[in-house]
Amino acid sequence: MNNFQSHIIKVGLLLAAFAIGATLLVAITERQTRDQIIENQRQALLDGIHALIPDEQYDNAILQDTILIPATEQLGLKQPQEIYRARRDGEPVAVIMPVIAPDGYSGPIRLLVSIYHDGTLAGVRVLEHRETPGLGDKIEVKRSDWITEFSGKSLDNPEPRDWRVKKDGGAFDQFTGATITPRAVINAVRGALEYFEINRNALFARQNVE
Repeated sequence: MNNFQSHIIKVGLLLAAFAIGATLLVAITERQTRDQIIENQRQALLDGIHALIPDEQYDNAILQDTILIPATEQLGLKQPQEIYRARRDGEPVAVIMPVIAPDGYSGPIRLLVSIYHDGTLAGVRVLEHRETPGLGDKIEVKRSDWITEFSGKSLDNPEPRDWRVKKDGGAFDQFTGATITPRAVINAVRGALEYFEINRNALFARQNVE
Protein backbone atom coordinates (compact mmCIF):
# COMPACT_ATOMS: atom_id res chain seq x y z
CA MET A 1 0.00 0.00 0.00
CA ASN A 2 1.53 3.29 -1.04
CA ASN A 3 1.44 6.55 0.91
CA PHE A 4 -1.39 7.95 -1.19
CA GLN A 5 -3.65 4.97 -0.52
CA SER A 6 -2.79 5.09 3.18
CA HIS A 7 -3.70 8.76 3.28
CA ILE A 8 -7.04 8.09 1.58
CA ILE A 9 -7.87 5.38 4.10
CA LYS A 10 -6.98 7.66 7.02
CA VAL A 11 -9.14 10.46 5.63
CA GLY A 12 -12.00 8.02 5.09
CA LEU A 13 -11.74 6.74 8.65
CA LEU A 14 -11.67 10.29 10.00
CA LEU A 15 -14.74 11.22 7.98
CA ALA A 16 -16.54 8.09 9.15
CA ALA A 17 -15.67 8.84 12.77
CA PHE A 18 -16.83 12.43 12.34
CA ALA A 19 -20.12 11.27 10.80
CA ILE A 20 -20.73 8.79 13.61
CA GLY A 21 -19.90 11.41 16.24
CA ALA A 22 -22.17 13.99 14.61
CA THR A 23 -25.00 11.48 14.38
CA LEU A 24 -24.63 10.57 18.06
CA LEU A 25 -24.54 14.24 19.03
CA VAL A 26 -27.71 14.96 17.08
CA ALA A 27 -29.45 11.93 18.61
CA ILE A 28 -28.43 12.92 22.15
CA THR A 29 -29.50 16.54 21.61
CA GLU A 30 -32.83 15.44 20.13
CA ARG A 31 -33.44 13.11 23.09
CA GLN A 32 -32.61 15.81 25.62
CA THR A 33 -34.79 18.33 23.80
CA ARG A 34 -37.70 15.89 23.63
CA ASP A 35 -37.36 15.06 27.32
CA GLN A 36 -37.25 18.78 28.17
CA ILE A 37 -40.39 19.45 26.11
CA ILE A 38 -42.21 16.63 27.90
CA GLU A 39 -41.09 17.94 31.28
CA ASN A 40 -42.14 21.49 30.36
CA GLN A 41 -45.57 20.22 29.32
CA ARG A 42 -45.89 18.25 32.55
CA GLN A 43 -44.94 21.28 34.64
CA ALA A 44 -47.42 23.47 32.74
CA LEU A 45 -50.11 20.88 33.45
CA LEU A 46 -49.31 20.80 37.17
CA ASP A 47 -49.22 24.60 37.37
CA GLY A 48 -52.55 24.76 35.57
CA ILE A 49 -54.19 22.24 37.89
CA HIS A 50 -53.00 24.07 40.99
CA ALA A 51 -54.13 27.41 39.58
CA LEU A 52 -57.62 26.14 38.75
CA ILE A 53 -58.36 24.06 41.85
CA PRO A 54 -56.94 25.49 45.10
CA ASP A 55 -55.59 22.89 47.51
CA GLU A 56 -58.22 23.64 50.14
CA GLN A 57 -61.03 22.57 47.81
CA TYR A 58 -60.01 18.90 47.67
CA ASP A 59 -58.29 16.31 49.83
CA ASN A 60 -57.59 13.45 47.43
CA ALA A 61 -54.39 12.70 45.51
CA ILE A 62 -55.59 14.57 42.44
CA LEU A 63 -52.68 13.52 40.22
CA GLN A 64 -53.43 9.86 40.91
CA ASP A 65 -57.23 10.12 40.71
CA THR A 66 -57.50 10.02 36.94
CA ILE A 67 -59.65 8.51 34.24
CA LEU A 68 -58.70 7.80 30.65
CA ILE A 69 -61.16 9.08 28.09
CA PRO A 70 -61.10 8.14 24.42
CA ALA A 71 -60.28 10.51 21.58
CA THR A 72 -63.26 12.79 21.07
CA GLU A 73 -63.91 15.51 18.54
CA GLN A 74 -65.96 17.46 21.06
CA LEU A 75 -62.82 18.09 23.12
CA GLY A 76 -60.55 18.30 20.07
CA LEU A 77 -58.64 15.21 21.26
CA LYS A 78 -57.17 12.91 18.63
CA GLN A 79 -55.94 10.33 21.13
CA PRO A 80 -56.97 9.11 24.60
CA GLN A 81 -56.20 11.53 27.41
CA GLU A 82 -56.26 11.51 31.18
CA ILE A 83 -58.75 13.61 33.08
CA TYR A 84 -58.00 14.54 36.67
CA ARG A 85 -60.66 14.41 39.38
CA ALA A 86 -60.79 16.49 42.58
CA ARG A 87 -62.73 15.10 45.54
CA ARG A 88 -63.34 16.10 49.14
CA ASP A 89 -64.30 13.52 51.73
CA GLY A 90 -64.87 11.12 48.85
CA GLU A 91 -67.41 13.39 47.16
CA PRO A 92 -66.77 14.75 43.64
CA VAL A 93 -65.63 18.36 43.46
CA ALA A 94 -64.36 18.99 39.94
CA VAL A 95 -62.70 17.54 36.86
CA ILE A 96 -59.72 19.02 35.10
CA MET A 97 -59.59 18.07 31.44
CA PRO A 98 -57.27 18.74 28.52
CA VAL A 99 -59.07 20.42 25.63
CA ILE A 100 -57.76 21.47 22.23
CA ALA A 101 -59.18 24.35 20.22
CA PRO A 102 -58.22 23.20 16.71
CA ASP A 103 -59.05 26.44 14.95
CA GLY A 104 -56.74 29.01 16.48
CA TYR A 105 -55.34 31.67 14.18
CA SER A 106 -51.89 30.08 14.09
CA GLY A 107 -52.81 26.49 14.88
CA PRO A 108 -54.26 24.39 17.70
CA ILE A 109 -54.54 25.91 21.17
CA ARG A 110 -54.05 23.50 24.10
CA LEU A 111 -56.25 24.32 27.06
CA LEU A 112 -56.87 23.04 30.55
CA VAL A 113 -60.53 23.32 31.52
CA SER A 114 -61.77 22.69 35.06
CA ILE A 115 -65.46 22.15 35.72
CA TYR A 116 -67.15 21.80 39.12
CA HIS A 117 -69.53 18.91 39.70
CA ASP A 118 -72.52 21.25 39.34
CA GLY A 119 -71.44 22.19 35.80
CA THR A 120 -69.91 25.56 36.68
CA LEU A 121 -66.49 26.42 35.32
CA ALA A 122 -63.76 26.56 37.92
CA GLY A 123 -61.55 28.14 35.29
CA VAL A 124 -59.60 27.82 32.08
CA ARG A 125 -55.89 28.10 31.38
CA VAL A 126 -53.83 27.95 28.20
CA LEU A 127 -51.13 25.29 28.15
CA GLU A 128 -49.69 25.88 24.70
CA HIS A 129 -50.35 28.03 21.64
CA ARG A 130 -48.69 29.74 18.68
CA GLU A 131 -50.92 32.79 18.43
CA THR A 132 -49.59 36.17 17.32
CA PRO A 133 -47.58 38.00 20.01
CA GLY A 134 -49.30 41.19 21.11
CA LEU A 135 -52.67 40.06 19.70
CA GLY A 136 -53.74 36.45 20.12
CA ASP A 137 -51.41 35.81 23.02
CA LYS A 138 -53.78 37.77 25.25
CA ILE A 139 -55.39 34.40 25.99
CA GLU A 140 -52.44 33.86 28.36
CA VAL A 141 -53.22 34.82 31.94
CA LYS A 142 -49.84 36.57 32.19
CA ARG A 143 -50.80 38.79 29.23
CA SER A 144 -54.34 39.74 30.24
CA ASP A 145 -57.16 38.64 32.54
CA TRP A 146 -59.42 37.69 29.61
CA ILE A 147 -59.12 33.93 30.25
CA THR A 148 -60.14 34.35 33.89
CA GLU A 149 -63.59 35.60 32.85
CA PHE A 150 -64.67 31.99 32.22
CA SER A 151 -64.65 31.27 35.96
CA GLY A 152 -68.21 30.87 37.24
CA LYS A 153 -69.70 30.50 33.77
CA SER A 154 -71.82 27.50 32.72
CA LEU A 155 -73.89 26.33 29.76
CA ASP A 156 -76.75 28.50 31.02
CA ASN A 157 -74.62 31.44 32.08
CA PRO A 158 -74.53 33.07 29.64
CA GLU A 159 -77.36 31.63 27.56
CA PRO A 160 -76.25 29.12 24.89
CA ARG A 161 -76.78 31.65 22.10
CA ASP A 162 -74.42 34.06 23.86
CA TRP A 163 -71.42 31.74 23.89
CA ARG A 164 -69.82 33.85 21.20
CA VAL A 165 -67.65 36.95 20.97
CA LYS A 166 -69.50 40.28 21.02
CA LYS A 167 -68.64 40.82 17.37
CA ASP A 168 -70.81 37.76 16.62
CA GLY A 169 -73.60 38.93 18.93
CA GLY A 170 -72.36 37.06 22.00
CA ALA A 171 -71.35 37.92 25.54
CA PHE A 172 -67.57 37.55 25.40
CA ASP A 173 -65.02 40.22 24.58
CA GLN A 174 -62.75 39.82 21.60
CA PHE A 175 -59.28 41.32 21.23
CA THR A 176 -58.60 44.40 19.19
CA GLY A 177 -57.30 43.13 15.88
CA ALA A 178 -57.77 39.48 16.85
CA THR A 179 -61.16 37.78 16.82
CA ILE A 180 -60.27 34.30 15.59
CA THR A 181 -58.28 33.38 18.70
CA PRO A 182 -60.92 34.18 21.37
CA ARG A 183 -63.61 32.70 19.14
CA ALA A 184 -61.69 29.41 19.02
CA VAL A 185 -61.19 29.33 22.79
CA ILE A 186 -64.85 30.13 23.51
CA ASN A 187 -66.04 27.36 21.19
CA ALA A 188 -63.64 24.87 22.80
CA VAL A 189 -64.72 25.74 26.34
CA ARG A 190 -68.38 25.48 25.41
CA GLY A 191 -67.66 22.07 23.86
CA ALA A 192 -65.99 20.97 27.10
CA LEU A 193 -69.05 22.03 29.11
CA GLU A 194 -71.33 20.12 26.75
CA TYR A 195 -69.14 17.02 26.98
CA PHE A 196 -69.15 17.26 30.77
CA GLU A 197 -72.93 17.63 30.89
CA ILE A 198 -73.39 14.42 28.91
CA ASN A 199 -70.67 12.40 30.69
CA ARG A 200 -70.75 13.85 34.22
CA ASN A 201 -71.35 10.57 36.08
CA ALA A 202 -68.90 8.58 33.96
CA LEU A 203 -66.16 11.19 34.43
CA PHE A 204 -66.29 10.76 38.21
CA ALA A 205 -66.59 6.97 38.07
CA ARG A 206 -63.77 4.75 39.27
CA GLN A 207 -63.38 2.99 35.91
CA ASN A 208 -62.52 4.22 32.43
CA VAL A 209 -65.13 5.73 30.14
CA GLU A 210 -65.95 3.23 27.38
